Amino acid sequence: QPYDRGYWALETKTLTPGSRYRFSIDGNDPLPDPASLAQPGGVHGASQAVDLSAFQWSDGSWRNHALQNYILYELHTGTFSPDGTFAGIESRLDHLVDLGVTAIEIMPVAQFPGERNWGYDGVYPFAAQHSYGGAEGLQRLVDACHQKGIAVVLDVVYNHLGPEGNYLGTYGPYFTDKYKTPWGHALNFDDAGSDGVRHYFIENALMWLRDFHVDALRLDAVHAIKDFSAVHLLRELRQAVDALEEATGRKHYLIVESDLNDHRFINPPEKGGYGMDAQWIDEFHHALRVTATGEKTGYYADFSGIAHLAKTYRDAYVYDGQYSPHRDRTFGIPATGNEGRQFVVFSQNHDQVGNRMLGERTSSLVSFEMQKLLAGAVMLSPYVPMLFMGEEWAEPAPFLYFVSHTDPDLAEAVRQGRKSEFAAFHAEGEAPDPMSVDTFAKSRLQWDLRNEGQHRIMLSFYKELLVLRRSDPVFSHLDRSGVSVETRGAGLLILRRWAGERARVCFLNFSKHQELATANIAKDLSLVFDSAAEKWSGGHVADEQVSNGQPVSIAPESFLIYSHSNA
Repeated sequence: QPYDRGYWALETKTLTPGSRYRFSIDGNDPLPDPASLAQPGGVHGASQAVDLSAFQWSDGSWRNHALQNYILYELHTGTFSPDGTFAGIESRLDHLVDLGVTAIEIMPVAQFPGERNWGYDGVYPFAAQHSYGGAEGLQRLVDACHQKGIAVVLDVVYNHLGPEGNYLGTYGPYFTDKYKTPWGHALNFDDAGSDGVRHYFIENALMWLRDFHVDALRLDAVHAIKDFSAVHLLRELRQAVDALEEATGRKHYLIVESDLNDHRFINPPEKGGYGMDAQWIDEFHHALRVTATGEKTGYYADFSGIAHLAKTYRDAYVYDGQYSPHRDRTFGIPATGNEGRQFVVFSQNHDQVGNRMLGERTSSLVSFEMQKLLAGAVMLSPYVPMLFMGEEWAEPAPFLYFVSHTDPDLAEAVRQGRKSEFAAFHAEGEAPDPMSVDTFAKSRLQWDLRNEGQHRIMLSFYKELLVLRRSDPVFSHLDRSGVSVETRGAGLLILRRWAGERARVCFLNFSKHQELATANIAKDLSLVFDSAAEKWSGGHVADEQVSNGQPVSIAPESFLIYSHSNA
């Protein structure tokens, strides 16, 4: 029956859990439900009715961690385990607990074409990928995570939909020609008929939080959400999540990916912001990568290395009102008054690895010692740290770009697009075929390596470093006012952190030679951590005690942490 403003409704007892169904519009070919909860036959098949309330939860005593206590671990369901399913993740949770992870961040799971995809080509936002285990599999995984003390962050995409199986435009004005995104037509969040579109996506967010007990959402590329409404979509989402929290008593976080260096996204509404809890900081990664490798291609050309790394430790944003040569314009605004827990930092993630032509992880690009230094640079920051799956044992397998489109023309277009994107890199060989099963298989983690040689040593190193991050009252206290940083030459950074009367001084040596430096602190120092110690396969013996004014010796590509009183 027709309702107001374009909605149609039917109440029926014909559909029961497990029933498959489609909709026919104006007598045309039947299509899947745009709000389908399951697509067992793929993106072109019939939808399946699901009762989300049927799952028996056992996490009634679970309480979400404070955001400042998150140690994030980003993973892709299909390549994280041999099974490539939600159950496969569940089978590896003890590893994550032992590692010291407090929250997993799952790359998008909304139904996509085929069985192989990063997840950003999803076309059914409400349907958990059938090949991963569907709705019940995801509910079971979240419940198991909570039993292990792990929070769950789900990556969601509200800036575009994938091309294959995208029938949403048939049902209403879900897209607009007013704007363009890198992935095609923008979703209609501020044009005629946009109220229903906004409602659709806000209800999607609430479903994951309410019906799947997800603890936080990571919103992909919010700079591509085009909305000039008086109340931005993100602000409306914040209001809806606040109302859900009030009703359930459960705390949920909203974390955004944004490259605008605009603290309006994470400022509270009373300061004119959208009220998001935190954001990814790609600029920390870029400054760290240039410092470690000297790479200056593409957007890395905007980063000077260690000077910019020092700036991001202090200011979060590197560009906060300066001229950006890569963009050819002045860019950003200072993140004044924003707390450390509002920024997520990392040395690698799915984008920074997978968007390379050969998908090389850091383990293939830098030395064993530098990998440890990169981990330390992240964990010693006054921000929320994130690991990318496998980095804790220096996983050598690449993380390549892969898809499994069933439309032959689209598959070929993606294949050719990938080749042309990296045409200038012919010296490195041919871009891997994203449609190939082999490309996907090469991206799987190699779990057996954890117990071998330097992989075992790296895993032990990460475990101890994460214990320090969680237990040390200075490093676990994300107060940006308790930070100072200075650089010495082109390779040495000295980071000071303090909380109350406790203080730490960290020497990070990115150069390939030994450095001698004094802390310029009128205090005696006691050794806390040496990344180049013999037990971590290094050959360095650091001084356990350093007297006031005595120089400290820092091994190449390593870091030292000393403690002292701040009284």
